[in-house]
Amino acid sequence: MSSPKKATTEPHVIEEELIASGKWVKLEKTTYVDPSGSTRTWETTKRTTRVANIASDAVTIIALLKRTLHKDCVVMVRQFRPPMGCNTLEFPAGLIDDNETVETAALRELKEETGYKGEVVGVTPVTCLDPGLSNCTTQMVMVHINGDDTENINPTQQLGDGEFVEVILLPLNEFQQKIDELLKKEKIVVQSMVYIYAMGMSQAFFKPRELPVLKQ
Repeated sequence: MSSPKKATTEPHVIEEELIASGKWVKLEKTTYVDPSGSTRTWETTKRTTRVANIASDAVTIIALLKRTLHKDCVVMVRQFRPPMGCNTLEFPAGLIDDNETVETAALRELKEETGYKGEVVGVTPVTCLDPGLSNCTTQMVMVHINGDDTENINPTQQLGDGEFVEVILLPLNEFQQKIDELLKKEKIVVQSMVYIYAMGMSQAFFKPRELPVLKQ
């Protein structure tokens, strides 16, 4: 077996040419040099809303609802996504506004989409979403919600015009199981990071020393 070729050139972007632009996204032709030194092109989508002074485009909120005499639940949202042509199951999320911290954006989006008020307990580094298609990035923000707090007993969403979001609570210790049950009942697509998180939680609860295996 021949050994893999070693890179001789540091890959880098040469030029980004605008092909088309809309209100929220734009399409560019990216010209770059690959590790072999060859010049190639790529079609790239980008957000038009990216703010120069912040590290990522958006926040994704992993919110855990804690209530007395109840199982801890992950706060999820279900909404119709036109690109998918159906409903999706996602973590609450949203774009970071100008001059807004990641933590502030996460708590604002959580309040708007779910009505819950929470406390930030952790933030991930900047992560990419679909790097073969776009340069879009997000930071995942872990939030704890005190479900016994008065304002969290009957939370009220603060949705904008054209937003239709349904809040779904799924028990943390049955997270993957409940998602699988939902998939059998209706036409819905699960956000990839949600299912990966569900697999990790299932692994942590039931088989911490084994690699996760999906049923065929």
